[in-house]
Amino acid sequence: MVVSRLHEKKGDVLFRYVNAGILGLFSILMLMPFVVYFWPVQFTLESWYYVLKQGPLWNSFLITIFVTVAGTCLCLLVTSLFAYPLTKNEFKLTKVLMIMIVITMIFRYPIIPYFLALRSYGLYNSFWVLIVPYTVSAFNLIIMRTFFKGLPKELEEAAQIEGCNYFQLLFKIVLPSSKAVLATLGIFYAVGIWNQFMHPLLFIENPSLYPLQLKLREYVVNTDMVSGGLSMVLPYNNQTLQAATIIFATLPILLVYPFMQKHFVKGAMLGSVK
Repeated sequence: MVVSRLHEKKGDVLFRYVNAGILGLFSILMLMPFVVYFWPVQFTLESWYYVLKQGPLWNSFLITIFVTVAGTCLCLLVTSLFAYPLTKNEFKLTKVLMIMIVITMIFRYPIIPYFLALRSYGLYNSFWVLIVPYTVSAFNLIIMRTFFKGLPKELEEAAQIEGCNYFQLLFKIVLPSSKAVLATLGIFYAVGIWNQFMHPLLFIENPSLYPLQLKLREYVVNTDMVSGGLSMVLPYNNQTLQAATIIFATLPILLVYPFMQKHFVKGAMLGSVK
């Protein structure tokens, strides 16, 4: 009986090795076409040299950088000013405002009234349409309010005894103690503003105001936008130029993400209900 069990164990081990070898061989065979297709015939950076010389692309890049930085700072400021009063029991409109905030998360706005409303505010074909609509996010507002409510009340009570008003409490006590939520929501806002596409597509008509994602769409849809319709033999083609442009548009946010990844994990728990 012991001998048969030993033979069975050896057989199981042999089966696993044979099975792994066969599956590994099939995996290599299936990967071969991809390796052959993607393997560069001749390595060159000519596509990058050509893309980096495009003035309109750099203009869109600088617009996106400025909009992302300025918009994120403005969003954090407005969200903080909105969330802090909602943590106070003496603020009588807290329940009404919270119901309105939750409603905006459940029901999305109709596109046509939304377009007409922003255009009536003078935001059509305006630089500010890339910032103002993102000023407050209901989801981020709830996260910040929940974090503020979790801060020790003794800090504010001690500051009030020293004569601080609500604005001083917010900017001198609450916000310095809320670096985690500010970093988390800053990432949320920055990624949303960086990747915005629908707003510029609907409201921006002037090509000089195109953000990076809208300029990227032009280069991907219109194959002659980057190459300029050149028909001569060159060390690049439309596909390599489009690939370089896509990497150019996504690389900055990808470089920032690894340093901020831990804040995304915190952000998943900051808004949880206690």
